[in-house]
Amino acid sequence: MTSRFRTPTEKVVRDVLEKHACPVRYHEVRTRFLGAIASPLMGTSPLPVVKGLWGGEFPPFDSMDDLNHLIDVLINQLWNSLTWHNSRTASFRLYRLELDPSAENLARYARVRRQELEGFVEGLFGGHEALELPERAHMSLGHLGELRAMMGGIEDLVARDIQAESRTQLETTFRHVRELTKIMETEIHEAVLSCARAQHQMLEGFTITKPVMH
Repeated sequence: MTSRFRTPTEKVVRDVLEKHACPVRYHEVRTRFLGAIASPLMGTSPLPVVKGLWGGEFPPFDSMDDLNHLIDVLINQLWNSLTWHNSRTASFRLYRLELDPSAENLARYARVRRQELEGFVEGLFGGHEALELPERAHMSLGHLGELRAMMGGIEDLVARDIQAESRTQLETTFRHVRELTKIMETEIHEAVLSCARAQHQMLEGFTITKPVMH
């Protein structure tokens, strides 16, 4: 299977985000978009989600070309390409991090993963405090919440004593975080698929037979 949409390069997206001083980092933008795409909230539109990256309003633009370019990159390319992950055969991958084992890099790795998980939940809930989710998605969210807490715990541990771990311990922890990343990816994808099935069933439930007019 190949994507029908243009998938923008990381540099193209980063350039747009940096040009307009977006407070949300690239890795979190990806998961926030994916969560919004998967959300069972009917009628989720990409436009308010994109505006939400800047707190609910578009940043100021020097020209209409700048606005059109932002919409093209973030919606026509990035958002639309992420819809491909509604398929069982199109697994989602978190941002790739190739870092040497060090305390600083361990904290960075954990921070990126925590932010990605928070972004997914933020997009999924769309500003709501509670959401009715399919059972499998609910289960995945529970697992992701535990993993998010683990990443926060690693950040806190490093912050308390950046020299506490030996290189051997750091390499072991790095390996564990990489293994946990695979679990995160699996649970995110299962949540997306579960919500996609629920959306499909809901739409089927809206099928209405034309009434007989008398």
